[in-house]
Amino acid sequence: MKQFIYILTFFLFSNTLWASFVYVPMSNENQKNHLKAYGIVYYALQNGLKAKWLLNYDGGAFLIENNQAVENECKIRGVSYQIISDAKSALILEEISSPSKNQEAVTLEKAPKIAVYSPKDKMPWDDAVTMVLTYAEIPFDVVYDEEVLNDKLLLYEWLHLHHEDFTGQYGRFYGAFRTAPWYIQQKKDAEALAQKLGYTKVSEEKGAVAKKIRDYVVGGGFMFAMCSATDSFDIALAADGVDICEGMFDGDASEPNYQSKIDFNKTFAFKDFELIRNPTTYEFSSIDMTRKRRIQKEVDYFVLKEFSAKWDQVPTMLTQNHTVLVKGFMGQTTSFDPNMIKPTIIVLGENKTNREGRYIHGTKGKGMFTFYGGHDPEDYQHRVGDPKTELDLHPTSPGYRLILNNVLFPAAKKKKQKT
Repeated sequence: MKQFIYILTFFLFSNTLWASFVYVPMSNENQKNHLKAYGIVYYALQNGLKAKWLLNYDGGAFLIENNQAVENECKIRGVSYQIISDAKSALILEEISSPSKNQEAVTLEKAPKIAVYSPKDKMPWDDAVTMVLTYAEIPFDVVYDEEVLNDKLLLYEWLHLHHEDFTGQYGRFYGAFRTAPWYIQQKKDAEALAQKLGYTKVSEEKGAVAKKIRDYVVGGGFMFAMCSATDSFDIALAADGVDICEGMFDGDASEPNYQSKIDFNKTFAFKDFELIRNPTTYEFSSIDMTRKRRIQKEVDYFVLKEFSAKWDQVPTMLTQNHTVLVKGFMGQTTSFDPNMIKPTIIVLGENKTNREGRYIHGTKGKGMFTFYGGHDPEDYQHRVGDPKTELDLHPTSPGYRLILNNVLFPAAKKKKQKT
């Protein structure tokens, strides 16, 4: 009987001693495919495994409960990893917990269900978020106006807004592309959809969609937007009930003195902006810095700010990267004028030379949102008709990593923010 107890005790001790984890490094030196690494973590969470995000440790590394399937996926997807013992993982966690280290281990609990707001035909634009989710092998559903207005967003924890115009001005492509077949067809499609949904104008229908998305965030959802979906969303909220569209967009003139009727209390992130009246100008408002930029491509970078990992976990998660210096890239909305960013908003990344916000974050009600300026992190000036980026050529892209930080952070068990 004693011998049996000794054997059982030895077996239990050995099992604990040799319990192991999949360690996924995220530094520049140790990871060969940062983007697909996020897909590995999502895969693990989706299959009920435990994981931790090691903030500011080895580039924002991940510690995943070991499972042969996870190892196999790392090999198949080309993600760098190590199998480490329970004892070694305990030493790493002990090091991170030191008060002298600006590091933290955040538990990841559940893979968020993801929705991408996008029309069925995205032409002439490719969407960076859709591309990186597909590349990282993270599943998502595509939703559009019908689903949003029918409250389907309640099924999702995370929502991305595709390159979109919520003001009903068809992306303000009128000046350059009003005779292009794709522009004419998109205008017809938008008008038909608005009519189908019971609206007389596209601007009214898009405004209703913006308010539904607002309610989704206020109720606890996470929203991520890039390029023109950032400022056009806020403009649509601020101009609720005000006709800011000229006749070529909605068939009648805009309201007189509409600028004075804009309500900045309704916006998420921006204040005190001036709407651009000329319908041939490829710009919505003074929020965007594109036309104010005085910086050459070769030196166009933005800097990620540093936050307290132990107290400010959300901004720390959103800025995890293997470099603090990220290549700049342009879009219809490239960046945000700092004078028009509300004081409650956290600027996560900024171009200090040009004094512009590139990457910002805030809370609204019970939910959170992130706005990321620019169109494609690996295509400096993406134009209509340009081929889409092949992410196989950019597996370590810091700019695309920021998108995937946003995808993953709703899975985290978060502490109350200090700042």
